[in-house]
Amino acid sequence: MGQRIVVIGAGTAGARFALRMRGRAEVTLVGAEAHAPYNRVLLADVLARRFPAEVAALPDPGPVVRDRVVGIDRGKRQVRLADSETLTYDALVLATGSNPVLPALRGLTRGLPENVHAFRTMADCLALSEAVREGARAVVIGGGLLGVLCARALAERGAQVVLAQQGEHVMERQLDAEAGELVREHLAERGVEVHTECRVREVRTRGNRATGVALADGYVLGADVVVLACGVRPSTQLAREAGLDVRTGIVVDDELRTSDPDIHAIGDCAEHRGRSYGLATPALEQADALADLLHHGEGGYQGTRALTRLTLTDEGRLPLDLATFGDTSIREGDDVIRLTDATRRTYRKVVVRDDRLVGGVLLGELGAVGTLADAWHAAEPLPQDAPLHHLLTHDGGL
Repeated sequence: MGQRIVVIGAGTAGARFALRMRGRAEVTLVGAEAHAPYNRVLLADVLARRFPAEVAALPDPGPVVRDRVVGIDRGKRQVRLADSETLTYDALVLATGSNPVLPALRGLTRGLPENVHAFRTMADCLALSEAVREGARAVVIGGGLLGVLCARALAERGAQVVLAQQGEHVMERQLDAEAGELVREHLAERGVEVHTECRVREVRTRGNRATGVALADGYVLGADVVVLACGVRPSTQLAREAGLDVRTGIVVDDELRTSDPDIHAIGDCAEHRGRSYGLATPALEQADALADLLHHGEGGYQGTRALTRLTLTDEGRLPLDLATFGDTSIREGDDVIRLTDATRRTYRKVVVRDDRLVGGVLLGELGAVGTLADAWHAAEPLPQDAPLHHLLTHDGGL
């Protein structure tokens, strides 16, 4: 097959790339995790025991070398593994993903106590699943998407859950305050106590176990289990040590090349046109684009306009549907349309800037999401003869 390609990272991006290149090149996929490649989006469902871990498996990308990469020798075009083996490449693909942010709190400076868990990998998920018991007091630190999903899953398992969020509302990256309040109500109905605008000062310990979480105002949350869901950052250490251009992520061009033309980066670790996505859809699109580039020598990646869609389900309860896309911040001169139905607990908002749809949030009723997404992707001026509120009807009014 000729070309030797080494892929570092067997997550969503790396596994997809290896699958696409099967039969096209000699691909060696290296992954440090013990588990077969899996869909990280489904970890909360595994934690809630809605289905076993095997269901989260990704399509088989082929053999995976189970080892940790400790260095890259760009001059020799070699990758050094922890077991002292070296792999030689013609092209190297960095798909190292992202690492959980572990806050610098008192009580965590010497490592994580045995009942304090990150929630990023399948190993994290299974360890937390084993630790949680019905009636246990669980504190989740961080109210982003991952924290919300984790808190719901723990509540489903019968834990007494408190979610501590430093920001003004949950899921600040995806939602505005009104939509965040609806999610907070959704969590409260499932037994999750949500604290917003609170800063965690300390994880209190006795021996090697956490006993509680102290807030800056002096209030202490008792805890049998503590979960850190404080966000992620691109995994760039290998790239930095190899002398590649790194900002927030590993800088790549439209051909997903790093500052070394023989090395590419895709997925959470990559920064394209100043943006690191941290989402599954861009990771898959980058993997596909790079596979086409390396196989056909044509094409490229222009960025992803990703719509995030999520359904929060509980057995015996109505689901909460959520979709968010684009830029939902409001600038001077923007037109903003909101429709709220407190009885049905639905909320819809779109932002129009320079006669173009630039972002939106829909919660509880997604009838218009298809048409809205099409208008957003098109990035074209909206029809002048249609009232703006028609954007939020079931057919989008377009």
